[in-house]
Amino acid sequence: MSARPATACAPWVRTRLRTAPGTACAFALLVLVTAFLAAAFPRSVDAYETKGLRHDLGAATPAHSVLELKGPQPGLELRPAAREAAVREDTMAAAHAQVLKRLPAPLRADTAESAYGVRTSTPIAAGEPWFPRPYGLDPALTYVTQSGLSSHATLRTGSWPATPGTVSMTTGEVQAAVTEETAKALRIRTGATIAVPTRGEDTLTVRITGIVAPKNPAGSYWSSEPLLRTPSLVAKPTKDTPRYYWIAALLLPPDAAPALLATAGQPELYWRIAPDVSRLTALDVPELRTSVASLEGGPGLLALRDVAGATVSMATDLDEILTGYDGMRSAIQPVVTVAAVGIGAVAVVVLLMTGGLLASRRHAELALLRARGGSLRGIGGRLLAETAVAAVPAGALGLLLAALTVGEARLWPAAVGAGAVVVLVCAALPLRTALRHRTPQTHVGRDDLATARPSRRRTVAELTLLVLAVGAVLALRRRGTDAEGGTDLLVSAAPVLVGLIAAVVLVRLYPLPLRLALRSVSRLRGAVGFLSLARAGRTSAAGTLPLLALLVALTTAAFGGSVLAGVADARDDAAVLATGADARVTGEADSVPLSAGLVRAVEKAEGVRGSARVQVEFGVALPAAGDGTQDAKGTTLVGVDPATYSALARSTGLGPFPADRLRAKSAGAAPDEGRVVPALVSPSVAERLGGRPLGLRALAGNFQVKAAATVTRTPAVDGSSFIVVDAAAFTHRQTTALLLTGSGLDAKELRAAARHPDEKIAVQLRSEERATYVDTPMQSGAERIYLAAIIAGAGYALLAVLLSLLQTAPERTTLLARLRTMGLTSRQGGRLLGFEALPQALLAAVGGLLVGWATIALLAPGVDLVHLALSSGSGTGPLDTAPLRTDPWSLVLPALGVIVLTGAVAGVQAWWAGRRGSITELRAGDSR
Repeated sequence: MSARPATACAPWVRTRLRTAPGTACAFALLVLVTAFLAAAFPRSVDAYETKGLRHDLGAATPAHSVLELKGPQPGLELRPAAREAAVREDTMAAAHAQVLKRLPAPLRADTAESAYGVRTSTPIAAGEPWFPRPYGLDPALTYVTQSGLSSHATLRTGSWPATPGTVSMTTGEVQAAVTEETAKALRIRTGATIAVPTRGEDTLTVRITGIVAPKNPAGSYWSSEPLLRTPSLVAKPTKDTPRYYWIAALLLPPDAAPALLATAGQPELYWRIAPDVSRLTALDVPELRTSVASLEGGPGLLALRDVAGATVSMATDLDEILTGYDGMRSAIQPVVTVAAVGIGAVAVVVLLMTGGLLASRRHAELALLRARGGSLRGIGGRLLAETAVAAVPAGALGLLLAALTVGEARLWPAAVGAGAVVVLVCAALPLRTALRHRTPQTHVGRDDLATARPSRRRTVAELTLLVLAVGAVLALRRRGTDAEGGTDLLVSAAPVLVGLIAAVVLVRLYPLPLRLALRSVSRLRGAVGFLSLARAGRTSAAGTLPLLALLVALTTAAFGGSVLAGVADARDDAAVLATGADARVTGEADSVPLSAGLVRAVEKAEGVRGSARVQVEFGVALPAAGDGTQDAKGTTLVGVDPATYSALARSTGLGPFPADRLRAKSAGAAPDEGRVVPALVSPSVAERLGGRPLGLRALAGNFQVKAAATVTRTPAVDGSSFIVVDAAAFTHRQTTALLLTGSGLDAKELRAAARHPDEKIAVQLRSEERATYVDTPMQSGAERIYLAAIIAGAGYALLAVLLSLLQTAPERTTLLARLRTMGLTSRQGGRLLGFEALPQALLAAVGGLLVGWATIALLAPGVDLVHLALSSGSGTGPLDTAPLRTDPWSLVLPALGVIVLTGAVAGVQAWWAGRRGSITELRAGDSR
């Protein structure tokens, strides 16, 4: 018996891809973009946190970032030969090599900037008569035998210091070099000699053989101890008028160290280790903190003592730098998580919408397969394979693009993100099919949005979301985004939950105005309005998913835009607080008066629109409080012209007040200590003054002040204790600061006008101060994520609109074809499609505006952007807090985009349907 010939069967996946290649490519592109975003987010966070760590460690001064291992000179109980051997070059170099090897991971040394040597810890006075003595005091010199001098400096004059023979404690002369700055300040020339007293009767002669210039003055080699390259004037401790003297350092060759043991400068041994931050990552911070603690007083220090001596100790400020880094990261991370959760939620909804669109387009096909005996497992498996063929390569390509775009980050979180996207899109269509086709279906009734009645399950789900949203918002308002113990995802999801609840409420309320409008339109002549509203009311109840996507996307975009707007506003406010006006011209320390000619010249400079002359006096004593306590620092007295200063305060927003309340009634009268002058005071001064006049004694005059108004800020000073009065009440009037307003102020022209040969004038512009608030890598990385959140949110919102319209596009095209056979014109057809899509577009746009605004208003009290705006953080910079503020553009532009795109798609569809004939659309047997 011959076998039955096999029936030819076309492969399912290949057939489907050939049937709809455009749909497959569009689907793959959506998966590619979403997988790229899901993979790029964790890599971007890792990258900016790593760059932030390296920036903080690299920007810190070497005096803070260097690890200094130091110990006293060899014990006096040792023989001289043993003491000399302990400080020679070969012994110190061997110990240095072992110290570098024993650094605990992840600490690594920058060998090029690390150094070692012997120095006199106590400066030694030099009595040579040719040294400068500004106040008649001898300069004090430190003698250092630091390694690697020739590698880190360039010889300008003379020769490198050397040791012709073996140097010991009894050597009478050694050679040394000085930097150009030291030579210029202390008048040192090559060939000069300096006598250094020793513990015995002899002296050690130090001969200057060369003058050198540092190759990298800002590097750790020279800046760990700035005295090596730059001398300094220091004040001698005294109760009388300070007297200054020079201190400087002389650079000896390393083998000259034994000679320093005979001096009275208390020599000490040191190894300075400059950390190499080029390979540190954010993941190394906990281990790095442990390593630093171990070196400061733990097993790491014991290991170093085995090679450097039992009495050495480690000193560094790396732990303080890491503490500041952790503080900023902990403040920024929760705010960034809000954006991530929002965009992630929108992406999930859009992907589910895509699966729903594909399932609805193939509903009849899948229902037929199910009716002919196809199993859910078999159909689902084929759909899974069909989807995976497009989704898996697209997800892998998105992961690859993320890895190539964002470097220096972990791969596995990105792989998890891209993999989650692929799993979601691959599972969406099979699961949707399994739920919709559990039983064979012959006919599916209409599911109109206007007539649908929510089930009990839906009601319970909506109430659950409402409880979660209310709890998240209350938690965020109560404790802010900075949750103890890490990021709270429920709090971070608060904007998303608020958007979800608003969407549910709007969908519940949407049929009510639609029914009322339909009743009104039904009485009018013309079929376009009635048909469009009737079609809008017959929209499937599944249309709630697009509305959810739109509201969540618009809310997330609004929140991200508000974050960026709040950061910009905080920096503007900080710049205004620093200058008090558009420009500020002051004498030395804000207390030296400005000459009248200088004031006139500055006020005539180009771009100056107005000026306020201010007299500032610091340290004015306040009367003792009621309990007898006295303020040692005193307060700041400010004399102003009420009219110009009031205008300045209004324009800057720093403590505006009516000018009449500050005007002194006794202005121009003879000086009288009993006269009462109204004053604008800070809260601390207002508490001290109370409601009664109190006398002040100042260089500007003696009078009594009474608080007329209380403000927390004022343009003239940035302190928290001040008294502002009418300058006309002063006995001795002068101008110590000039506050200027105007647009387009030229910094060069202002500085040229303020230049005076006998005065030290400082010119500070608000624009220049604003430019100093440069983003750190961590701040700029977080801002880029929020900018991406705005763009991605707007893009997903528009894509949700497009998917929603595409889902019902065939039905609308068929409707137009049928109506054209009844006499509907092309223009009427365009209006019909536009009016049909307009209600849901307006619902989404207006709802997005209101929900976005309400979300920001609800969450603003719990969000502080000061760490994101200013690297100094709260309490340490010009601002104590930076609240979240609404950005109108982030609210309006995406909402307008939804309406414009909806109208554009409706118009294009009407135009395209008009080009095709009714015969083409209304084929016999077409089920549409």
